[in-house]
Amino acid sequence: MNLRDLRYLVALADHRHFGRAAAACFVSQPTLSTQVRKLEEELGVTLIERAPRKVMLTPIGAQVADRARRIVADVEQMKELARRSLDPEAGSIRLGLFPTLGPYLLPHAVPLLRERFPQLEMLLVEEKSDVLLSRLRDGRLDAAILALPVDEDTLHAEFLFEEPFLLAVSDRHPLASRERLSLQELSSQKLLLLEDGHCMREQALDVCRLSGAGEHAEFRATSLETLRQMVAANVGVTLLPTLATKPPVAPSPHLRLIDFSDSRPTRRIALVWRRSSAMHAFLEEFAGVLRELPQALFEPDAA
Repeated sequence: MNLRDLRYLVALADHRHFGRAAAACFVSQPTLSTQVRKLEEELGVTLIERAPRKVMLTPIGAQVADRARRIVADVEQMKELARRSLDPEAGSIRLGLFPTLGPYLLPHAVPLLRERFPQLEMLLVEEKSDVLLSRLRDGRLDAAILALPVDEDTLHAEFLFEEPFLLAVSDRHPLASRERLSLQELSSQKLLLLEDGHCMREQALDVCRLSGAGEHAEFRATSLETLRQMVAANVGVTLLPTLATKPPVAPSPHLRLIDFSDSRPTRRIALVWRRSSAMHAFLEEFAGVLRELPQALFEPDAA
């Protein structure tokens, strides 16, 4: 048994297809298939159910693949530890961000990070929070920027910033002339929300529960930009995180943003990584750079 064969098994578990797994490992399909069969012979069990159009792991195959993933991740951590002992700020970081934050945070964060870590290669992954957490646990990400709380003993969360929400309404909406309103004034509104799986949906539902507002159940958006366009078309109202209202995001002429006068809803953002990570000291410094973002970015400009 060798590390290469374990990588092949992990790739099959991820892609569920011999061709795609082989491409991900930069080997031919026959090579990958042969090595996985040798691994099965060595272990004396069947790891893969081979069907004409798909690949499935057997129950024992799934358990072996999970252990193989942890072994591969540990080896990568050892390599990373060795690289960073030579130059702590060189190398790469595989960083995850969720879709309602990444596009709005990166234009402000990347220049600061580039200035502080000019040799660092940032490999960015945008996925929903549950996918990022899974990849973080499995070692496929070094860190992720996530909304708190993250309640897992194996993960360390370093708080970065608190981001307020604004109420977004159409310029034709009865509330369009308001600059501020109380959270309780949302009780008569039905909010447009994102589809299941987005952490911001859960955050918005928390606001609904606090204020007595309802959900516009006939419509669920796949992205924040879709929500923005639906609100501008006066289909309903929604909550937008403050960063999504700042340049370089272009203002919408038919959208009005309203701040809250009390009980302002917010989300708390943190950099999260495995407690066992060899990059712990570097990631603390990485988080420190992100905390240097201008406070004005998180101050609502209602308009």
